[in-house]
Amino acid sequence: MTKFFFKCALLISALFIGVLIGMQYANQGIVEMKGHEQQNFTSPVGVSQDGEGNVEASFLGNEVESKTLSEKKEKLEDMKAFNAFSSIGKALANTIESITNEIVNFIASLI
Repeated sequence: MTKFFFKCALLISALFIGVLIGMQYANQGIVEMKGHEQQNFTSPVGVSQDGEGNVEASFLGNEVESKTLSEKKEKLEDMKAFNAFSSIGKALANTIESITNEIVNFIASLI
């Protein structure tokens, strides 16, 4: 039993050290890809509002016009986007919730 415990502990330690080494290599790869070592990475998406209340957005350094945003918003509203996975998830959640409520009510009526 102790041999098994030590083998498992050794294997877990080796895997943990491997994960730490992998994280270090990933960090070095990110620094090399960026070209310089900088502690704070810039945000790929930026939204700001000026003094007049106009909203300005930038995506990966490119300015996005408000006309483009409003046109896309209208297009999405017209399409009435439907997400099948979302509706399936909601139906499943409602079913599980009702089954759980029935079970709890049944157990409460027995007590």
